Amino acid sequence: MTGANYMLESGGEKILIDCGLRQGANAYEKENFDPFSYDPKEISAVFITHAHVDHTGLLPKLVKHGFKGKVYSVEPTRDFAELLLIDSDHILVQEAEKLGKPVLYDMRDIEDLMQKWEGVAYHEQINLKNFKITFRNAGHILGSASILIEGEGKKIIFSGDLGNSPAPIIGNKEFPPTDIDYCLIESAYGNRFHEDIPKRKEELRKAIMETVRAGGVLMIPAFAMERTQDLLSELNDLAESGMIPRVPIYLDSPLAIKLTRVYSTYADYWDEKSLAKLQKGDALFSFPGLKMTLTTDESKIINEVPAPKVIIAGSGMSTAGRILHHEKRYLSDKKSALLIIGYQAVGSLGRKILEGAKMVRLLGEEVAVNCRIINVPAYSAHADQPQLLEWLKPMKGKLKKIFVVQGDEGMGEFAAKIKETLGVEAEVPEPLSTFEL
Repeated sequence: MTGANYMLESGGEKILIDCGLRQGANAYEKENFDPFSYDPKEISAVFITHAHVDHTGLLPKLVKHGFKGKVYSVEPTRDFAELLLIDSDHILVQEAEKLGKPVLYDMRDIEDLMQKWEGVAYHEQINLKNFKITFRNAGHILGSASILIEGEGKKIIFSGDLGNSPAPIIGNKEFPPTDIDYCLIESAYGNRFHEDIPKRKEELRKAIMETVRAGGVLMIPAFAMERTQDLLSELNDLAESGMIPRVPIYLDSPLAIKLTRVYSTYADYWDEKSLAKLQKGDALFSFPGLKMTLTTDESKIINEVPAPKVIIAGSGMSTAGRILHHEKRYLSDKKSALLIIGYQAVGSLGRKILEGAKMVRLLGEEVAVNCRIINVPAYSAHADQPQLLEWLKPMKGKLKKIFVVQGDEGMGEFAAKIKETLGVEAEVPEPLSTFEL
C-alpha cells in the first residue's frame, strides 16, 4: 500500500511522518484528490523518510491547504524531492483532467514547499515542543532515513523504506537502538526473498549477452532514483572489465539524468568503496557505450539505431514515461527482452506483465507480449523478509507493538511471521485508524 502518511500528536502538537502520493490501481489513486483526514493548518512540522513521491508527493497539496510549518529531511532528500515533484506535476495534471477533478497543486505550491524545507544530517537531533526527532540511515536510496521520535517518555521508530543491503553507492542500512517501545515497519517485500545481491550483476550480464546474441533490444524499466544509479554503477564495472560487448546503452530518462547529477554533488554520502573509485578517477556514471538522452529529439533517435541495444527508461512500474514508447515498439518482438528489476505495485502495467499477461494496453493500443520477461528481484531497493526481521531483532526485548505498513497482500503474512519469530505483537492497521501509545 503506497502513500505513506502518519500523524503523531502529543500535548496538542501534531507532526507528520511522510506525506505521500497513492500509486497503483486507479481506484486507489483517486484518493489523492480526497481532502486530508486532518487540518493541514494544525500540523507544526513534517519529517520525510526519503524522496520517492509515495512519501513526498502530497506535500505541495499540504502547503496549498494551509500548512505553515517546516519540513525536515536528510540533506540529499530535499534536492531529490524537488526534482521528483516537478517531474510528476504534468502527470497529476493529466490525471486530474481524466477524473474531472481540480489539480492537486501547481508549481507555485512546490516553490512554497521548498522554502519551508530544511535539510539536516543523520543523527542531528531536532527539538520541538513535545518531540525529539533523529534521522538514521535506512540504506534504501541516497539520503533515506528511519525516523526515531521521542515523546512522553516513549520512543517510536518509523522504518521508512529499508534498503536491500549492502547496496551499491550507499552501503548498509543502520540498525535501530535497543530501547524502542513502538515500531512502524514497511513490508513491501515482507513475504518475499531476494536473490543474493552479488548474483544480480551476473543476471544483468546474462540478460545483455542473450539479447545481444538474439539481435534484440533489452528494455529496463527503472525508477529514476537509486535503481538507475545502481544499474549505471554495475554496468560501469561490466563495461570497463570487458564482461559485456560494447553496444549502445541508453539512459532515456530526463529525470534520471538530472538525479544522477545530484548524486554526484552528494558524494560524501556514498559508501567507502564507491567514494574510493571516485577518488581514483573512475567516473561511476560514465562508461564506453553509454548515451544519455535528455531531450525528446534525442530519445526519438534511439528508434533509428539498429539492435542490439539496451534502453533504461522510466517509469519503474511501466505506468508512465518514455519506457512506454519502447515497450509499445518492442514487447511484441521475440528477439527482445524486458528486464524487471524493481517492485511492481498491484494494478500497475509492470505487475500485469510480470504475472504473465499476453496482451496489454499501451498508449491507447493493444500490444502483444512476445518478448522474454526476465525478473531480477535482487535489484529491488527494498529489504526482503529476512532483512526486515533482522532489522527488527535489536528492538525485540522492549518493543510493545509493531505496526506493519506500506505493503500489499503480504502484510498479514509478514505480521504473523514477526509474532512467530520475535514474539512481539504485530498488527496491520486499517487506513485512518488511531492508536494511543
